[in-house]
Amino acid sequence: MKEAKMIRLGLIGAGRMGSFHAQTAARHIPGACLAAIADPTQGQAALLAEKLGVQKVYIDPQQLLDDPDIDGVLIASPARTHAELVISAAQAGKGIFCEKPMAITLEELDQAIDAADKAGVTLQVGFNRRFAKGFQTAHQDVVAGRIGTPQLLRSLTRDPALTNPAGVPQWVIFLETLIHDFDALNYLNPGAKAIEVYAMADALVAPAYKDKGLLDTAIVTIRFNNGALATAEANFQAVYGYDVRGEVFGSAGMLTMGGIAQSDLVRYVADGIQTDTMRMDTDLLRDAYIAELNHFVDCLRTGETPLATGKDARAALVIARACIESVQQGKPVRL
Repeated sequence: MKEAKMIRLGLIGAGRMGSFHAQTAARHIPGACLAAIADPTQGQAALLAEKLGVQKVYIDPQQLLDDPDIDGVLIASPARTHAELVISAAQAGKGIFCEKPMAITLEELDQAIDAADKAGVTLQVGFNRRFAKGFQTAHQDVVAGRIGTPQLLRSLTRDPALTNPAGVPQWVIFLETLIHDFDALNYLNPGAKAIEVYAMADALVAPAYKDKGLLDTAIVTIRFNNGALATAEANFQAVYGYDVRGEVFGSAGMLTMGGIAQSDLVRYVADGIQTDTMRMDTDLLRDAYIAELNHFVDCLRTGETPLATGKDARAALVIARACIESVQQGKPVRL
């Protein structure tokens, strides 16, 4: 039997998220390897490459994209660079895994999707909750009709600490945090389309930075064309740990998913009942992060459509952009 070709991956962006994806690519994907790393920050790529035994290091991401040995690229650079890199990767004929959001504006996103379509390359977006077992099973239950017709949905993200409020770009809470929740709600209400959005947001964690554009707390209501109503909420400082949860209430039952517990250990002691909690997204959703990259490599091999596509990225970004408009206008926005 002929041995399958080793899939050679290249990473663009050697920061926190990129470093985690690098470890996954180097150690946790059978039949694939991390062959190159690119990062414009001097020494960043080299340091990560040394840790993981990666031979090729580039300062310019285009050099990685021009490397004929690379089959697929993992884009984990800052969000504002994603669309341009997706376009360049598509033009270079590389399969593409892009961290969320794939773009900041709908115009950029459409250009990126068009480039991937024209090049005929695989394009997967990093919506990791689609690969978390609870969310994935909930989606399958909704599709199977086990809770009847979805009527109320909820998704939330609460980060454990806002350590650098001055470094948070404007509208991040919608474009980079709640974008996960918008995709989760779309995923949990399959076939439905958001038709109205109303968002409220404020700086409640770090109010001194509100006049600099920071919004650290938000709640969004969404009306779908199948009649379902949904809420998404986010806060940048949950002192008890990293908190990601979802819920679907339907005409025949309810599904809940997610949580913050490090394990199923519960302590019953004199001070009360205690459990350890996760403090990093890469810990809470570790298995999902690994699963999504394994899925990407499988799609590169088979040509199958990924579970999180450019179309899914667009549906989530439509909601995120409507949230910005809603906050600016102080009223609901029809899509």
